[in-house]
Amino acid sequence: MTRFLCHVLFAMIGMALVTPATARELRQGGKLLLTGGVSTVEGSAGGGLATWSLIAGNETDAGIGGTAHATIVALPDFDLRSVGGAVGIRNRVELSYAHQVFNTRQAGAALGLGRNFKFAQDVFGVKVRMVGDAVYDQDKVLPQISVGVQYRRADKAAVIAAVGGKHAQGTDFYLSAAKVVLSKSLVLGGTVRFTKANQFGLLGFGGDKSDRYHAEFEGSAGVLVSRRLLIGAELRTKPDNLGFAREQKAYDAFAAWQFHRHLTVTAAYTDLGDIATFKRQRGGFLSVQASF
Repeated sequence: MTRFLCHVLFAMIGMALVTPATARELRQGGKLLLTGGVSTVEGSAGGGLATWSLIAGNETDAGIGGTAHATIVALPDFDLRSVGGAVGIRNRVELSYAHQVFNTRQAGAALGLGRNFKFAQDVFGVKVRMVGDAVYDQDKVLPQISVGVQYRRADKAAVIAAVGGKHAQGTDFYLSAAKVVLSKSLVLGGTVRFTKANQFGLLGFGGDKSDRYHAEFEGSAGVLVSRRLLIGAELRTKPDNLGFAREQKAYDAFAAWQFHRHLTVTAAYTDLGDIATFKRQRGGFLSVQASF
């Protein structure tokens, strides 16, 4: 089933790339500021935690754009670091990659793994814009709608199996919609993700409680305070597959400041809930993104 869905997605990419570009008035040199989203911890364009249907990079359907990011999420007992990038092709197809390292710090010793034990994960993504344009279709109700797939490969298969995880690799599928309402300075997004991932995949996929795909929701709402500053909040639900520790929703409140045409910094207060029996993992999120 997973292989079939991948084949369907790649066929859709081919169809999208041969579709002629629609003639429209475009801003000289690329997209409006901040309308390509910022980098999520998974490398795709979004709001930090949540993936959006927007395509990464500054270019419109006239060219190829891209992003590179470095992100740290500092929590009371853990920290997560992510580096990666994405390429947006004609504002239609996005290819993304992120390498994540999750440091258990002192908690690693308490869990019997050793101080500063690290989990790592690679995330490869493909996203295709199917219909709509979140920015230029201001005269339409239809949002920009994209579909995507993310293949994740975690590196600690033995530990994942020991805590009840079923797989060290997994694939997410999602359907995402976003709309920029310029008259109200609003950016709205919603995504339905079909996933088995435990703690974003860092603790593997599926578990002793459930090994089936779950439909999870990612929602975002932001206000463009100025052309260069977006503030907002996000919610992301996650499956609860592992019996040894309950997994909860993730939230954040963020501010993204594009202080230069090619540079954006995003700061957030994030709440990832309980992680591996450690309660209330709330802390700071800081990401720097370069784009072209």
